[in-house]
Amino acid sequence: MANQNEQFKKIVSHCKEYGFIFQSSEVYDGLSAVYDYGPYGVQLKNNIKSYWWKSMVQMHENIVGIDASIFMHPKTWKASGHVDAFNDPLIDNKDSKKRYRADVLVEEYVEKIENKVKKEITKARKRFGETFDEAMYKETNPRVKGYMDKMETINTRLATSMSNSDLDDIKSLIEELEIACPVSGSKNWTEVRQFNLMFSTQLGTIAGEEGKLYLRPETAQGIFVNFLNVQKTARQKIPFGIAQIGKAFRNEIVARQFIFRMREFEQMEMQFFVRPGEEMKWYAYWKEARIKWHKTLTPDEKLRFHDHENLAHYANAATDIQFEFPFGFRELEGIHSRTDFDLSSHQELSGRKIQYFDAELKENYVPYVVETSIGCDRMFLSVMSNCLIEDIVPDADGKETTRTVLKLPPALAPIKCAVLPLLKNDERMTNAARDIINKLKFSFECYYEEKDGIGRRYRRQDAIGTPFCVTVDHQTLEDQTVTIRERDSLAQERVSIEDVERIVSEKVDMKKLLQA
Repeated sequence: MANQNEQFKKIVSHCKEYGFIFQSSEVYDGLSAVYDYGPYGVQLKNNIKSYWWKSMVQMHENIVGIDASIFMHPKTWKASGHVDAFNDPLIDNKDSKKRYRADVLVEEYVEKIENKVKKEITKARKRFGETFDEAMYKETNPRVKGYMDKMETINTRLATSMSNSDLDDIKSLIEELEIACPVSGSKNWTEVRQFNLMFSTQLGTIAGEEGKLYLRPETAQGIFVNFLNVQKTARQKIPFGIAQIGKAFRNEIVARQFIFRMREFEQMEMQFFVRPGEEMKWYAYWKEARIKWHKTLTPDEKLRFHDHENLAHYANAATDIQFEFPFGFRELEGIHSRTDFDLSSHQELSGRKIQYFDAELKENYVPYVVETSIGCDRMFLSVMSNCLIEDIVPDADGKETTRTVLKLPPALAPIKCAVLPLLKNDERMTNAARDIINKLKFSFECYYEEKDGIGRRYRRQDAIGTPFCVTVDHQTLEDQTVTIRERDSLAQERVSIEDVERIVSEKVDMKKLLQA
């Protein structure tokens, strides 16, 4: 756990030091759980969004995009259930005065048990070697089986209590498990109570319910209320999807873990409309499609599915794709079968018919929906967690040294190519470097730097994830060749200036990810 905490601290520190993420309003000591993306952060985030959009919209003939407004008619959130049901169960510790999500306290307790299971399995795997059967070991080892049974019992009870909004039983569960406040160590808890997460504001200067608006807590409803507009204008037939990338806002009382849980965040969502009765087929399809997408960026062992035991009011099936962050496995993306809840609710409250005429079946119906919803900020954090490493490399004298390198997929890198003149006081060299970058910048993001020694400049580019560095030196002035350095292998190759654009373009093309 100590190593994981250190790794997480390094990620947060690296994001600040190298211009990826800053605390919002830092000159005023910051605003809690709100962050700004810096020069390299916004580039990386835009590249992640571009990869998602191309994968979802460009690669599918039957998926189109929209950009709905943040403000929506307040009845939208009544129909969606957010006014009545968008709550978190909160509990306070009387001694530390700290507030926690009650369900998260229980989930973290279960995670500690899970870590014990992992330790037992790791020891057993070392003991038995290649003959080790993990599934059988979990079933037959008394200690591990006891842990597994306890986890299942707690999870089932929590899911039942959450589904029934049984706040008293959640409090009882916390007390029975003797869960203590992480800050004070005290078990002196208040009652559990619900807290609605929506931010409210006023329309114009009129106070009162008639002027009340909400900042949208999710982007999905903007898709649902535009279902007919999009279906008719884009001439789509079911099954088809509507994708959207946009900001959402939640008044998280217990926001923490850097950009993992924020009050202002960005979602990448796609709602896929299907015939009633076919939703589970498409639910399985999108589970497979989305895990495949993540595996182009993430090692298999860092991903897993986690099926929901406590289903949302609109769902008949739900699973999370979880990623192993430095603080443990957490939700990265949700795939939900939302039934016809949303469209039916908006149809009922608006009094307007929101249905699809299926020419093949010759009937009208309210479509069912399968949702894929991924947090862009969480995806950003997972990419940083995956790619920020320290490795051992030779220095200029051939001795081993440690470098910090961000091994981003080249297509996602904020800067694709840095052009570096060997000497800053040689005008011919700097002019040649400027000429090169002025040609390359039409094809991809470039960076010019002449300050400090070439080794130090290489290290800075390694730290922001630049896959290629082009060095202009004395030989460049003689034969129009440069040295191109590859970030991961450190291989250096002498190439013609005319070939640089082709070499870099081939390696950083997003097509490689889309075809993976």
